[in-house]
Amino acid sequence: MKMHCTTFIFGVILFKVSCGIQHYTDQWAVHLTGGERAAKDLALRHGFAYVSEIMPDYYTFQHRKVAKRSVYSSSFYHKTLEQESNVHWLEQQVIKKRVKRDIYFPHNYEFNDPKWSRMWYLSRGGGLDMNVKSAWEQGLTGKGVIVTILDDGIEKDHPDLMKNYDSQASYDVNNHDPDPQPRYDYTNENRHGTRCAGEVAAQADNHMCSVGVAYNAKIGGVRMLDGDVTDSVEATSLSLNQQHIQIYSASWGPDDDGRTVDGPATLARKAFFDGITKGRGGLGSIYVWASGNGGRDGDSCNCDGYTNSIHTLSISSATEYGNIPWYSEACSSTLATTYSSGSGGEKQIVTTDLRKTCTETHTGTSASAPLAAGLVALALEANPGLTWRDMQHIVVHTAKKANLKADDWVVNGVNRSVSHSFGYGLMDAGAMVRLARNWTKVPPQHICEIRSRDVDKPIPMNGKITVYLDTDGCEGVSDHVKYLEHVQARITLTASRRGEIQIFLISPMGTRSTLLARRAHDNSREGFNNWAFMTTHNWGETAKGTWILEIENGASSSQLKQWSLVMRGTLTHPQKKNDSTPSYMPIQQPFKCAGITNNGVCIECKPGFYRYGEGCVPNCPDHYYGEMETVLVGNGGNTSSSKSSSSSYNRHGVCKKCNAACKTCKGPYVTDCYQCSNGYEVRDGQCHKKPLMNFLDPDMLSFFVWVIILCTSLILLFGVVFIVLQARDHRILCWKEKRHYDDSKGKYNGITVNLSAGQESSDTEHIEHVLQNRHTTNLHTCNIYHNNYTHQHA
Repeated sequence: MKMHCTTFIFGVILFKVSCGIQHYTDQWAVHLTGGERAAKDLALRHGFAYVSEIMPDYYTFQHRKVAKRSVYSSSFYHKTLEQESNVHWLEQQVIKKRVKRDIYFPHNYEFNDPKWSRMWYLSRGGGLDMNVKSAWEQGLTGKGVIVTILDDGIEKDHPDLMKNYDSQASYDVNNHDPDPQPRYDYTNENRHGTRCAGEVAAQADNHMCSVGVAYNAKIGGVRMLDGDVTDSVEATSLSLNQQHIQIYSASWGPDDDGRTVDGPATLARKAFFDGITKGRGGLGSIYVWASGNGGRDGDSCNCDGYTNSIHTLSISSATEYGNIPWYSEACSSTLATTYSSGSGGEKQIVTTDLRKTCTETHTGTSASAPLAAGLVALALEANPGLTWRDMQHIVVHTAKKANLKADDWVVNGVNRSVSHSFGYGLMDAGAMVRLARNWTKVPPQHICEIRSRDVDKPIPMNGKITVYLDTDGCEGVSDHVKYLEHVQARITLTASRRGEIQIFLISPMGTRSTLLARRAHDNSREGFNNWAFMTTHNWGETAKGTWILEIENGASSSQLKQWSLVMRGTLTHPQKKNDSTPSYMPIQQPFKCAGITNNGVCIECKPGFYRYGEGCVPNCPDHYYGEMETVLVGNGGNTSSSKSSSSSYNRHGVCKKCNAACKTCKGPYVTDCYQCSNGYEVRDGQCHKKPLMNFLDPDMLSFFVWVIILCTSLILLFGVVFIVLQARDHRILCWKEKRHYDDSKGKYNGITVNLSAGQESSDTEHIEHVLQNRHTTNLHTCNIYHNNYTHQHA
């Protein structure tokens, strides 16, 4: 019996684990006043062990009578602390799954080649590297800048790292000691942090391994991924020594499995906010984050609350040949790109490795983020007074499209190329340090939030909804935003299958951002609860105008509960005090039309717009779909002119009519419908005319009308004939009888009259009188009969 009970309990626990139930630890995060001494006294009084300080006034307590891992929270010990007057907030810590963002290729290590010659992403030139040599030639190598790697520790005694190692930028959060040395095992599982550290600050000219991007920067490491990751673990790491550390590099995050929606919890969010507002003496800590490796699983990094955060500089990857890596996640929150690994024949990243070795096989967005951190260190050396927002502006201004290949490159409203796979493009070290040296600090950031009145709006299956939001950017109040930086759509919606949802945001200047792409593996029924989808694609655009939110649905029962638009930016132009337009950043709204005929009709629209009627629109109206079309341009766009050497072919969007059954669609056929027109409904996956009274096919209506008319006529005719015959049989209807004379026999209607010779005249008169009386009698009899009949049947 005991064995069966144990098996049952184990089964319950296994079920909870498989269903994603939270696992509670034996640690609490506690916010209290009174400092460290008060925290230790409080812990001792209630049987807790004081562990460490997370950040000022926030501490970690541990209770040894609580299981290290449990699917149940401990309310008893929680309440004893909660009742203390100086305790303002506390939370039992929950284990969070965090994964490192490199791609492992086992048994494929080579360490014999000269490392510098293998560092193609720094040395190949021709616009096909990140232009680091240009920064070095300007005398910038990262000197005086401190970078820390938030990961599984770093090998501080590695011969290529130990000269630049900074103990003040290091800590072991997992074991609560100052030594970030990784834990060694036979799999070398904890090599990740050491690899990332070498990309940033591996020493140059020491006959060892590789060269870091900022090879004179100081490098530290926080060991926080080699154990249970909780909110307090993350917050401790993000807030470590904020007045000493300038750049935090993180190459991890929630599962990139295409079904997870997760982000920083209470303490981590506070650590981010404290970092950007208090770090570096108020200039703000700079957080560089890997965008994620969920490309193969169709993941979206906008579902990752770390890369989707306005506080992080989100970095994606490009392969040696400028392709989108197979692991890359496309999302609108990505700011820029550095090189990393690709497919089979493409080179990977060279860096330091565990056990004092080197590797040429560092991979994934894990390798991209530290390279970006090194580039940021070079810019920060050029101008130590840059704020965290200044750095993001500089990255946006200097990133370049280069040789990066993507189908979704568009030009936004201020003439910048941007892509969901690459952000604003490849980071350029030389351009960054040049711009940083002459940079004017950006004005204060304003935040304007507008709540939409569109609430509780159903999203039809296999259809979409479009909602509009007009805003003046909070004009006339202190939060007036004129020039945009980050834009967020805070959305709450329900969905029976979350992965079927796609969300798009179109700015007043026509820039279309994909806030959420379809995720085939996401079967969750949780929807989104006030999730802030962020886009960087409107950077520098003006806020004022009509914003459009489009939500497309697949086979899911969904409803938009509410949403609001959060615009972050400045009142004055970031780089011009007189609010004029710099040459590299035009801010005026561009003309939507690129080609005009002689009569003023637009024949070619600019990228991001579709030709509709005689003008250009950012999106096609209902009953139309957008399609790319090739047009002949030249000679001022006059199509009536003959071809000349100046003529060329361009492609632009054009609005074309949907099938009559479609209200919204993606093509001309009935199978292309998103939503059905009025009078149509979805049956068998297509739009069909709605049946009248739920059963009558409208196409058969005229046939049925004629059938009904014919049948009704026949019934009426039969009824009339039947009534007449019935009346005749029952002598209801009477006709005047016709008299018949027989002159030869002197008979009248069967009556024989004998006439003698002397009585002819008088008898004739008498006969006529008798007949008249008889006719009158017959009529009287008929009337009596009719009256009796009527009385009997009344």
